[in-house]
Amino acid sequence: MEKFSDAVLRFQNIHKIFSSDGVNFTALEKINFTIHKGEFIGLSGKSGSGKTSLLNVAGLIDPPTKGDLFIKNTNIKDLKDHELSLIRAQEIGFIFQTFNLLPLLSALENVEYPLMLLNIPEAERLERAHQALKRVGLEGFTHRRPGQLSGGQRQRVAIARAIVKSPTLILADEPTANLDTKTSEEVFDLLMGLQQDMKVTVMLCSHDPDLIAKTQRQIKISDGHIISDSLVGGA
Repeated sequence: MEKFSDAVLRFQNIHKIFSSDGVNFTALEKINFTIHKGEFIGLSGKSGSGKTSLLNVAGLIDPPTKGDLFIKNTNIKDLKDHELSLIRAQEIGFIFQTFNLLPLLSALENVEYPLMLLNIPEAERLERAHQALKRVGLEGFTHRRPGQLSGGQRQRVAIARAIVKSPTLILADEPTANLDTKTSEEVFDLLMGLQQDMKVTVMLCSHDPDLIAKTQRQIKISDGHIISDSLVGGA
């Protein structure tokens, strides 16, 4: 029997069904797997396979339609909305394909922003934001706005924003899709290094088979079903 003492998230018979104009569409069906502490997971699948739906359920953005999702062995059905929001704010870092940076804020302010939502005092916010930017190699770019940064630099700011609150889990949705090959490899290597240094759990969704091949655990999804889940020791 599988042990769940180090479980970050556990999916138990998860379904996600969307309805539009009276028509149901099943995005996820019978999803069963556990995300363990410190794993680096590569999630792959064709467009429309259910990858983003799976990340949204994992990130507590979309609740499952059926089944049970456990966060550190607590069923989310037992949590109130404000408790889920707090877990999402404290425990989960998000990295998006389109960076999702606020254009009028500086790099430092973008990284600081999640800490403001947690009501962390200003001095501590600034110190943690500076340190996060330093970890991603952008200590000299604190006052630049996103429009003054390259794509790779913007994604580094997004990574700094994800790690600044010391999350348990980082969810990265196609974080290199808008980058050239060299920059993609640099961003991936940075994320892998941070995962190893911080012992944070990472689930990365990508269409790039070369990047997926570098991850420690590889999950492939098709038509809303997990069709393979293997440990390969890459990370």
